Amino acid sequence: QVQLVESGGGLVQPGGSLTLSCAASGITLNSYATGWFRQAPGKEREGVSCISGGNGGTYYSDSVKGRFTISKNAAKNTVYLQMNSLKPEDTAVYYCATDEWGAPCGSRFYPEAGGHWGQGTQVTVSS
Repeated sequence: QVQLVESGGGLVQPGGSLTLSCAASGITLNSYATGWFRQAPGKEREGVSCISGGNGGTYYSDSVKGRFTISKNAAKNTVYLQMNSLKPEDTAVYYCATDEWGAPCGSRFYPEAGGHWGQGTQVTVSS
């Protein structure tokens, strides 16, 4: 059974940093693209960043480019999202997801039929 578990969310002041983790079991994340998504209250879920399997090519949405960094540790079967210079508009539930059907990492990456999603972790940026 495939399971993705996010952790690392919390309350942080504007300008602060957080690192989210997505630990997987039942699937080898390094074999597939894995992404981070977020959903703010009243808004649709949006893609934030993704990392390819293997060589680890990355994608970032314009809203986080230069502030967030995605990385992975194949040995730990974990993908990370380092978030710096956080803004109140970054407040959302953050989800990780991977696509077992091999969808490529990019602006259109959104795991569906072949996808596995975590339960989400809340990030709140507020003073």
